[in-house]
Amino acid sequence: MLRTLNAAAARRWADLAVSALAAEREAIDRINVYPVADGDTGTNLLHTMRAAVRVLDETEPDTLGGVCAALSKGALGGACGNSGLLLSQALRGIAESLRDVVAADGRGVRSALVRAEQLARQAVAEPAEGTVLSVLGSAARGARDAEELGAVVHGAARAAIDALAATPAQLPALSEAGVVDAGGRGLVVFLDALHAVVCDGEWLAPHGGALQPEVGEPLEHESGYDYEVMYLLAETDTERADELRARLRGLGDCVSVVGDGVDSWAVHVHCDDIGGAIEAGIETGRVHQIKVTRFADQQEAHAREVAVLACVPGAELGELFAAEGADVLVVDEVEVDRLREALENTSAAHVLVLPNDPETAAVVERAVAGSTEGREVVVVPTASPVQGLAALAVHDPGRRRADDQVTMAEAAAATRRGELRIADAEALTWVGRCRPGDVLGLIDGEVVLIGPDLTAAAQNLLTRMLTTGGELLTTLVGERAPSELVTAIDDHLRRVHPEVEVVTYPAGPMPAVLLIGVE
Repeated sequence: MLRTLNAAAARRWADLAVSALAAEREAIDRINVYPVADGDTGTNLLHTMRAAVRVLDETEPDTLGGVCAALSKGALGGACGNSGLLLSQALRGIAESLRDVVAADGRGVRSALVRAEQLARQAVAEPAEGTVLSVLGSAARGARDAEELGAVVHGAARAAIDALAATPAQLPALSEAGVVDAGGRGLVVFLDALHAVVCDGEWLAPHGGALQPEVGEPLEHESGYDYEVMYLLAETDTERADELRARLRGLGDCVSVVGDGVDSWAVHVHCDDIGGAIEAGIETGRVHQIKVTRFADQQEAHAREVAVLACVPGAELGELFAAEGADVLVVDEVEVDRLREALENTSAAHVLVLPNDPETAAVVERAVAGSTEGREVVVVPTASPVQGLAALAVHDPGRRRADDQVTMAEAAAATRRGELRIADAEALTWVGRCRPGDVLGLIDGEVVLIGPDLTAAAQNLLTRMLTTGGELLTTLVGERAPSELVTAIDDHLRRVHPEVEVVTYPAGPMPAVLLIGVE
């Protein structure tokens, strides 16, 4: 039995927690009923812990305080779901308590658990008993009378197990479903891994699903909101973060705005107004790594074989694809790890990916070439969101999979893609030299016109694209497009091509001023 927890032991704890959460993930997902039965608590905890270990592997600290700080940083940056954010705050509390410590005895670990519970509870706008907070609080209290490391860890893990068993009596939603709290169960796994490291490989909690009898069907518990919105926030401060928390409480529930104690914050809310939640963040600081999840898609994923994952540059486009039934990954800078996590979050055995951008497509191919954990992943060749929408429109999960993939690819290929951009540098194109500020018109990725006026260039580009015919024209309007541009396009098409049906959607921030698809 260990007398002190040092850097090497903490590393073993983190690795063992990842392995244990991976083994228990499906069982935890299946009892996920509160606050929303979206079947992803086990998956979110596993992703969060994996993100924590990745940063630990990259930094390789040699003290206990350094290991805990790396785990805290990685967990916040890679937190998934409300459960992941709470785990990140528990790790932050441990890291703060053990800062600059080479190794910790029982009293040090006991203090770290108390701080972990404090920060996790502060992270939730409306704390509820019968959740992971109850389990973590019991763990912290369960260790308060012990002094030696083994006794502290044993007391904390045993108290957590007992508290988990009591959660159905504390929360009606759990009692009605006949399950314990999923997040609390994940925390028990996390603390039991520490017990196994300290106490010579001994586990206290049952494994392989014995903690909670498995339910036969995915649980159902209605949320008052349709979406989960998460993002990271930088370049802000505590006062503005508190204001953001209050503002988000006016938009939805399950609000968390948590920091790493230095300069980074993670934001989580369940709401209907995706744009409002993100706009509130933009007004507070620099928003990045936006993730939007539609609960109905998650709930259906457990009963579906096939999912569609759409990669988009902004939340507005994400909302559009989500409304059409796709899972959405909002990408600023495309990362293989985030793509793999998004693929896993679909919970589907077969995933069709719409990259919607050539550079994203290349990263998706690399992600698919690596580990996809047994699922079949097919990349549908879409070089623009307009092609992605065309492919999604013909998707039929009831169709034979190979036929569906071909149909989607054909729909994308049959959609000519155009775009208007503003040149930001001098360059030589196929139609001459452009200078900064020039309007560029592109068809299928090639520059076909250069002009000084945005409206004239748009009308010229539309005329060229419709020369070979077209029945449906889709325009995605970026946030830099002037309001009169849409009116000018509509007037032009009514005069010149009244037979063409036009559909226009706001697209928010994106590199192009305007995207055009002709089918």
